[in-house]
Amino acid sequence: MSNSSEPSVALRPLPALVFASRWLQVPLYLGLIIAQGVYVLLFLKELWHLISHANTFGEQQIMLVVLGLIDVVMISNLLVMVIVGGYETFVSRLGLKGHPDQPEWLSHVNASVLKIKLAMAIIGISSIHLLKTFIEAGNLGSEKAAFTEAGVMWQTIIHIVFILSAVGIVYVDRLSSDATEHADAVKASHAVANH
Repeated sequence: MSNSSEPSVALRPLPALVFASRWLQVPLYLGLIIAQGVYVLLFLKELWHLISHANTFGEQQIMLVVLGLIDVVMISNLLVMVIVGGYETFVSRLGLKGHPDQPEWLSHVNASVLKIKLAMAIIGISSIHLLKTFIEAGNLGSEKAAFTEAGVMWQTIIHIVFILSAVGIVYVDRLSSDATEHADAVKASHAVANH
């Protein structure tokens, strides 16, 4: 969507086709919206499960169901970031400027910010799964155990890898933004020197 004060630029056929190909992502985002609807149903099902068993569940069971609800909400938040941020970044502007419900983060979203936000959301989701595993770890070695010791170890290692990956993404992003700022400063100094 172009700004009305900017003239429209006619593209040659091949660049126009390549540029228009971004619209092929729309069905993907629509599919994610449907997936979010499925997560809403899952949340309601788990909430009903919690309410209907509130008198019979022990504290640990209630905590596990609540952590499951939090997990569903965090995954749903991740879906919103991907759907809204991805569409805005890679397909077309949403035109929400000045809308009272515009998410704060959307005003400065770009591919780099989206990557960092997604990495942090994945770490949050992984943390919830790991916490659920640690709560259930008291049953390790018994027949009621949902996890093995090796399973707990691998979940922990994978969580650490997620954290290290996020740190790496932030570090690379910082390096690239520093390089861009340096290049902009050099251009500005050359422009001043030439005038």
